[in-house]
Amino acid sequence: MSCPDKQALNLYADTVPAGFPSPANDYVEQRIDLNTMCVRHPSATYFVRVSGQSMVEGGIYDGDLVVVDSALQARHGDIIIAALDGEFTIKQLQLTPTRALVPMNAAYAPIPINECDSLDIFGVVTYAIHATR
Repeated sequence: MSCPDKQALNLYADTVPAGFPSPANDYVEQRIDLNTMCVRHPSATYFVRVSGQSMVEGGIYDGDLVVVDSALQARHGDIIIAALDGEFTIKQLQLTPTRALVPMNAAYAPIPINECDSLDIFGVVTYAIHATR
């Protein structure tokens, strides 16, 4: 994935406490590039905008952008982009004890994957990007 306006952003050396921040930590340790940080396989990575509430307990909200890496092999517990019988969805992949696409919201039921179902996995979600304001 190539970005013509590539610009490195500041990365501060210290972590940010959830309490009061320390005013002594006003220096930049290094510069980071979010493309480098979030995209391991540029030619196999894409972004998808999420709609719906089925993944909120996994930290993925309506309107978020997710980074999807199609070079990764999906494993049990991964959040994936898939098409089940032609219908696209974002869910957690469950392989045991039974195969299912599992929403991360208790208000939604898991979707069983039967042998006769057509399941195409288009990639593994590696990051979720959402606005806090």
